[in-house]
Amino acid sequence: MRVTGFRRAVLLVGLLNLGYFGIEFTTALLIGSVSLFADSVDFLEDTSINLLIFVAVLWSPRARSTVGRVLAVVIMVPAVVTFVTAIVKIFDPVAPAFAPMSLAALGALVVNLACAFILMRHRHHEGSLSRAAWLSARNDALANVGIIAAAFVAIPLQSGWPDIIVGIAIGLLNLDAARAVWRVASDESRQQLEPEP
Repeated sequence: MRVTGFRRAVLLVGLLNLGYFGIEFTTALLIGSVSLFADSVDFLEDTSINLLIFVAVLWSPRARSTVGRVLAVVIMVPAVVTFVTAIVKIFDPVAPAFAPMSLAALGALVVNLACAFILMRHRHHEGSLSRAAWLSARNDALANVGIIAAAFVAIPLQSGWPDIIVGIAIGLLNLDAARAVWRVASDESRQQLEPEP
């Protein structure tokens, strides 16, 4: 029963992430925001994670720990893309448009808080899989608060640097989540190899 509830939760979270990816990605391209771009790619990554978890939760513990490691690598992809985007933007640090940036980030915050709330009761039940889903949703909500703050700081400064800095911080947050998921998956794998007393 618990697995069925968890599968339903990750499917819903995956669909919410896919829906908002399109909105935020389009906005990021239109206004040239590094932090929104980073967050939109992260929405796509979260979609992949949650849909993969939806399938993998029915697999054997050994296969799930392998999927956990794959998810750790997947979580790193937005970080790498963000760092590349930030490096490009450093050479032209123009401030993105305030209203679209803050509104897109506010919408993303609502979606991510809803996803975190949906996953909260499952975060300790399915090992690295639930840990990956929960950390992704939590980190995304934190990132959205940072994007909103960057939008407000960029107004008086008329600079793209707050956006670049928040984009890099989002990338670092993703790297830390990847490390945490890898560690849980490795622990699960070791437990599978230990002989029973």
